[in-house]
Amino acid sequence: MRLKLYVFFIISCSLTFSPNGLHASDLKKLVEVVTIKSTFEDVKERVIFAVESQGLVVDHTSDVGGMLARTGKDLGESQVIYGDAVVLEFCSALYSRRMAKFSPDLLAFCPYAISVYTLYGQPETTFVAFKRIARGVTNKETREVLQQIDDLLMVIVEEAAL
Repeated sequence: MRLKLYVFFIISCSLTFSPNGLHASDLKKLVEVVTIKSTFEDVKERVIFAVESQGLVVDHTSDVGGMLARTGKDLGESQVIYGDAVVLEFCSALYSRRMAKFSPDLLAFCPYAISVYTLYGQPETTFVAFKRIARGVTNKETREVLQQIDDLLMVIVEEAAL
């Protein structure tokens, strides 16, 4: 059953973010990526520290790189994409409550997530990325609520990049 879920997840991701279907301009709207010249472990610890400096706690670390490496064989894929890759998940009671009060449906944006990864064969360059959830939202009030979360995530990433 787990394998089926992983396969479904990988296929869903590849259909959604296929390099053939995603233009660079679309990527900039969807994802904020910061490049840091440092090792994966160093940057991961800096991101965790930056989250904690905001009074928040990383609730879960998802080893996405490990999952992709394990399941690649089952999919007939031999290409190694990441050296290391994790997604750090956390939440803010303050921002999540504001968001939920505005619209309970926005719960779909919790928890917040920041990805930390290196590309295979490039261990001294680490990337930190997060979804820009407010970009493209046309309703002014909704955009303002979501922009607060985008701003929080950017503060965390900028602190980690120092």
